[in-house]
Amino acid sequence: METFATQRLRGEKLHERHLPDLIELHLDGEVMRFLGGIRSPEATAGYLADNVAHWERHDFGLWVVRTPDGAFAGRVGIRHLVVGDAPEVEVAYTFRRALWGQGLASEVIEFLADVGLKRLAFPSLVGVASVGNIASRRVLEKSGFAFERTVNYLGEDVVLYRRRRATPSASTDLHRARESS
Repeated sequence: METFATQRLRGEKLHERHLPDLIELHLDGEVMRFLGGIRSPEATAGYLADNVAHWERHDFGLWVVRTPDGAFAGRVGIRHLVVGDAPEVEVAYTFRRALWGQGLASEVIEFLADVGLKRLAFPSLVGVASVGNIASRRVLEKSGFAFERTVNYLGEDVVLYRRRRATPSASTDLHRARESS
């Protein structure tokens, strides 16, 4: 799936042409505060190359998202990573600071969870956030991700949240419970 649309965002598969937008995003100290700090243009080019290669290997990865008027909004996606010693599939999102607090992260996480758990049929997805990143933790919690543990990832303590694919019996039980209330 190279493109997608949510209610307020349009996504397109990450490509080399997105480098200028990513450089600008990665040079914003507030945006990158919980993401390892500011990345140089050279480090961002390496990040882009790694994530384009992820698409080539797995046929999914990061998308650049834009507002309806075409303005760059950020990057979001589903990607493999290793946390602790365990391979995981992560939902990821980073938005320009001007767009924070508008519910875009929650909107896109629902879309990503649907793609990862239904379309790609992963048994679960994780969200990883810096221990101190309360806003990202709230987004994950509101989106049905449950806190699992604190772990060291790339030299930093992070919290790992997990959302599991609904089993047919669990979704049937949920449907029955809603009907009876």
